[in-house]
Amino acid sequence: MEIVTQIIWLFVLAVPIACISWTVTHEEIFREPHEWCVRHSKNDRFLLSRKFFYLLTCEYCFSHYVTIAFLILCDYKLLLNDWRGYILAGFSLVFVANVYMSLFALLRQAIKKEKVEIEKIESETEIEKQ
Repeated sequence: MEIVTQIIWLFVLAVPIACISWTVTHEEIFREPHEWCVRHSKNDRFLLSRKFFYLLTCEYCFSHYVTIAFLILCDYKLLLNDWRGYILAGFSLVFVANVYMSLFALLRQAIKKEKVEIEKIESETEIEKQ
């Protein structure tokens, strides 16, 4: 595969990795399993068990597992055509996916801030009308 094609694959494959990682670790649809894992990550008796459940609640950690699944599914390698290509691809995909998730988090934060400001202006306007 040509280097340009590999780079395109890198940025495209990182999108579903970021989406899956973010959805599982942050969105309401997975709230109950997430809370269950958080509880186990804080309260389990054994260190290994606590760490395992923590890995399922952290978007950065979880993105490694999603990346491994995508590497197997797509047989994507970066720069080298042997096992080293899988390692380079894996860490590169995790990095790009986490950049995407960070940008998404900043965007969501800005949208929430804007909504709060709009609600404040609307409530002030209603008070002035009265």
